[in-house]
Amino acid sequence: MIYKAPLSIEDRDLEKPSVFLAGSIEMDQAIDWQKQCEKALYPTFNVFNPRREQWDSTWIQTMDNPYFREQVEWELEALEEADYILLFFAEGTKSPISLLEFGLYAESGKLLVVCEEGFWRKGNIDIVCHRYSIQQYQTLAQVIDHLLE
Repeated sequence: MIYKAPLSIEDRDLEKPSVFLAGSIEMDQAIDWQKQCEKALYPTFNVFNPRREQWDSTWIQTMDNPYFREQVEWELEALEEADYILLFFAEGTKSPISLLEFGLYAESGKLLVVCEEGFWRKGNIDIVCHRYSIQQYQTLAQVIDHLLE
């Protein structure tokens, strides 16, 4: 099944592996690359997609905002529960939350990273991936193929 925030992931099929689609969203400025991943990975995987259908960019991003807090807590839970974290850094984006997630999970063994040429911190991503033996892919298609093998 495809789970989008804030849909609970507790009822997922535990017989299937799960993948969290982390990466560039940029407050809906980045392309919707998650759609491509959903189509390819479902129904083989439980897909956790943080791109919320009813996102409101006017939400104040504080712990006191219940909608914002619900989003962040959903993402943290889904990241913890996922078997794999597909992390996509799109060219021309900054993706500060994706960088945070990259740091949080660098040593987890769950990361599969695509970092496009033109991502502003590609050098940092490449070095961290090399140091911690994080698998990198050139394209989304490559990482999707790897997951489906």
